[in-house]
Amino acid sequence: MEREARAKGTAALVTIGEFARSSRLSAKALRRYDELGLLRPALVDPVNGYRYYDGTQVGTARLVAWLRRIGMPLAGIKEVVALDAGAAAAAIRTYWAQVEAETAARRDLATFLVDHLAAEEVEMSQVDMDRETLGTLGIRYAAQSDPGAVRGTNQDAAFAGARLLAVADGFGERGAGASTAAIDALKPVAQGAVRGAVPAADLLNALEDAADLAARAVRDAVAGSGAPDESGTTLTAMVWTGSQLGLVHIGDSRAYLLRGGELFRITHDHSLVQSMIDDGSLTEDEAASHPQRALLLKALVGGPGQDGPARADVQLQEARPGDRYLLCSDGLSAVVDGTELAGALGAADGPDTAVRELVALAHAAGGPDNVACVVADVVAL
Repeated sequence: MEREARAKGTAALVTIGEFARSSRLSAKALRRYDELGLLRPALVDPVNGYRYYDGTQVGTARLVAWLRRIGMPLAGIKEVVALDAGAAAAAIRTYWAQVEAETAARRDLATFLVDHLAAEEVEMSQVDMDRETLGTLGIRYAAQSDPGAVRGTNQDAAFAGARLLAVADGFGERGAGASTAAIDALKPVAQGAVRGAVPAADLLNALEDAADLAARAVRDAVAGSGAPDESGTTLTAMVWTGSQLGLVHIGDSRAYLLRGGELFRITHDHSLVQSMIDDGSLTEDEAASHPQRALLLKALVGGPGQDGPARADVQLQEARPGDRYLLCSDGLSAVVDGTELAGALGAADGPDTAVRELVALAHAAGGPDNVACVVADVVAL
């Protein structure tokens, strides 16, 4: 068969064994990739089924092997190998940014678990003493959503209540419905939190369930749109239990903590530019003007995505009297820097004043996008 092929001018054809050695893929893997339509042989003998490959396919085969080594799913590899070099490079960068975002989320959860399990060694008497010292805690809060100075509609949503603080930044044809649906889905979960009596592990599970409910609510909200995959929302929310705050986060809306006069960002943006900042290929200043600064790696969207629904980050925050939290969409954080945020939060005499001042700062910076913000103070009752 190979002699016949060579006689027809295809002298570059090699057997599957030779091709496996040159491509660093096993014959078993090559047969599997043929079945999936990922890497077809140049010729299959119709009598004995032997597979023959063209030498020019070695580059594609090696790319497949490398992509498998970094853990890319086969469906993703099939898309990448069909692209030209530039587009393939961009697709690989986006995939790896998603991997790093997921790794960062798992690292944060692992850190929490280590701290949580270590804390279980503390004597109950000491825990009781700490509770007596802290007393009973509560929160005071305010929320505001504003269309900004440029947009004709407002797709952002903000909510603040005794159990739930949340902001969501909708996008696409059904963005407004998506942001509202995501927050509404969290309200029953937040109401179910028992004051000061929710074990940390149970709260983490409840937050995971809440994120799943929000994802389903968004899918339902955008199901009737022409392109459901292109409509969705970010979500950054905190559930108050009476002693701690449980955080649910996906997208590039943010949560900040003002403690002791210092402002800390406690969420990690799920965006392409953030991944480039993380790997050192982009600075914070460069990110502000990057043409793809709005490209999200994770969000709640109408479709399930290539590898299933994106998972939200969940974590716990121990509350202290005097803490002030800010949740906001990028309509605020993208145009008002951290120094100004800290100044406005520190100077405001209460959450109501703070949200008004923050929205005013966004307008003063041009108000190019919708703005949603929530401010909450932890207070001793």
